[in-house]
Amino acid sequence: MKLNVVVSLLLLLISTATCCPPSDRRALLAFKSALHEPYLGIFNSWTGQDCCHNWYGVSCDSLTHRVADINLRGESEDPIFERAHRTGYMTGHISASICELTRLSAITIADWKGISGEIPKCITRLPFLRTLDLIGNQISGGLPYDIGRLNRLAVLNVADNRITGPIPKSLTNLASLMHLDLRNNLISGVIPSDIGRMKMLSRALLSGNRITGRIPESLTNIYRLADVDLSGNQLYGTIPPSLGRMSVLATLNLDGNKISGEIPQTLMTSSVMNLNLSRNLLQGKIPEGFGPRSYFTVLDLSYNNLKGPIPRSISGASFVGHLDLSHNHLCGRIPMGSPFDHLEAASFMFNDCLCGKPLRACLKT
Repeated sequence: MKLNVVVSLLLLLISTATCCPPSDRRALLAFKSALHEPYLGIFNSWTGQDCCHNWYGVSCDSLTHRVADINLRGESEDPIFERAHRTGYMTGHISASICELTRLSAITIADWKGISGEIPKCITRLPFLRTLDLIGNQISGGLPYDIGRLNRLAVLNVADNRITGPIPKSLTNLASLMHLDLRNNLISGVIPSDIGRMKMLSRALLSGNRITGRIPESLTNIYRLADVDLSGNQLYGTIPPSLGRMSVLATLNLDGNKISGEIPQTLMTSSVMNLNLSRNLLQGKIPEGFGPRSYFTVLDLSYNNLKGPIPRSISGASFVGHLDLSHNHLCGRIPMGSPFDHLEAASFMFNDCLCGKPLRACLKT
């Protein structure tokens, strides 16, 4: 009898030691109570005392048994979605109780389409947070002004929401940040002039906002930066030539702004493969200087005020896939040979006086 009691006590102690703390369980249930998910039943598994095992989207640290990861995606290949034959939909807001889970390293509450309210300001007090992914909801309000306190944050993704206000100045304190995605919000103000302090940044995606001002020169100091998308904003001024000297920059989308001046020649022989400068106020000639280092999957210069001839040196590029020079003031004969022999008329239409294949023949002189 005594042996059975001892065994029972031991089992109780073991199970208690491997369960999440009651405080974490309470915080999760408070977080759940602020949300409403009517179709999939993803919260049906959030029962029992042990939130570390079999609670959908919850993971715990194997040593401390504290909640370390909340991973709730409204678009997933998980069987729960396949059985329902639909993507997820959830309403409500993100409760401040999430901040009581002080060992969180990742928060992913993505693509639920209906979650609203603001990002809890207390989220900046989570010292171990490395991922904050809230893409695809209806979250409003501003980014926390002191978001720069999250010195371990590597991923910040709040794209496709209704975030307003400026980019916080403290953002540039995020020395570990690698992926910044603020696309398709209502963010205003300027890009912080000291963004170049973010030395680990590889992707800066800020398109589809109301950002004004100039492209900061310090952006070109981020040597890891491979993907820059500033399209669909209200940026003005000129393109820094130093963008063309960045060693790993592969995508540069500046389309749909108010950028003026001439196209830097450095961009024609840079590492950039996807270059979109369309729908701006660019002037002058398309730079010469294309050569073996020029490799463009996309080169879009349409809807600007470019003049003069199409540079013959484009034929010397290693590769040009999609080329769009339409809606400018270009004039002269379209060069022959690659890449021009595989392009359609739409690439050259609505210029002042271009001629030659694939447009009308040039008049003989």
